[in-house]
Amino acid sequence: MELSLSAVISSRDGAPPFLPPPQSLQSLHFPPPSSSSSSPSSSLLPHPPKPARCSPLKRFKPLLPATSPRRPFRSAVACSGGSTAPAGDLSPARALRRILELPGVHQGPACFDALSAKLVERAGFDYCFTSGFSISAARLGLPDTGLISYGEMVDQGQQITRAVSIPVIGDADNGYGNAMNVKRTVRGYIRAGFAGIILEDQVSPKACGHTRGRKVVSREEAIIKIKAAADARKETGLDIVIVARTDSRQAISLEEALWRSQAFADAGADVLFIDALASKEEMKAFCEIAPYVPKMANMLEGGGKTPIFNPLELDEIGYKLVAYPLSLIGVSIQAMQ
Repeated sequence: MELSLSAVISSRDGAPPFLPPPQSLQSLHFPPPSSSSSSPSSSLLPHPPKPARCSPLKRFKPLLPATSPRRPFRSAVACSGGSTAPAGDLSPARALRRILELPGVHQGPACFDALSAKLVERAGFDYCFTSGFSISAARLGLPDTGLISYGEMVDQGQQITRAVSIPVIGDADNGYGNAMNVKRTVRGYIRAGFAGIILEDQVSPKACGHTRGRKVVSREEAIIKIKAAADARKETGLDIVIVARTDSRQAISLEEALWRSQAFADAGADVLFIDALASKEEMKAFCEIAPYVPKMANMLEGGGKTPIFNPLELDEIGYKLVAYPLSLIGVSIQAMQ
């Protein structure tokens, strides 16, 4: 069956297609070819745009900053002026936990393969996400409707985590089954080298975030899955950061999403995430839930229900991590078109 491009880059039920990327995204570029290169093919390539100038902010990086020489991950101890520790002394999860301990909000573009992950690291970011939407599009040419499997996501994740020295948070959809499947998924993501794992409470087959018609499992099943993830982490004796996501804001109500977030924190989640919050007021209400647990924001550039805020504004609201799930795949599709 032939699949049109619009079916791949649009999810189901009215999800917004990719729009022209914002100017800040155009700062992602490859270094110009060396002067010794004079091949006809290279002379036909346009010069990459210069990175946009951003005001100097010590705690916040512009998305995306100009490329810089690759450097090993620096721990929070080193960043704060304490004694330095080689990257090899920190597990991926511990390196991510050090980031969570730092003040301010921290940006993480979402990659979809080893090359995009390397570019994120080279741009100077301290961590990154994987985007299930982007991996499904890049690897299968299919929309994010639960078609990609656990095995494919783990395989892609291994390629990504082995390519970089920064921590990577992996998208694990709804755990690919019941609580026992969630345990297997957590163990597999740990072995694949992920620093964190995002688990959501959608039914199977899941749907892409910010789309209509999403449904969630019962409260009891959602909580059991987070407890199963925490149990699997304990049983392996290896650490991984559990990011608990709920899609109940759109499926049920804001009140339900806030209730589930508190329950996920009580069940052992390390980071909380409500998908598709619709206003700044809703985002503030979310950040007041379980204030001792870091919150994650999802900036869906190109279209989405959540308003787009800059890092300073997100820090003021109360967020700790910020994901940009479609920015890199959107720029890549436009470049290839």
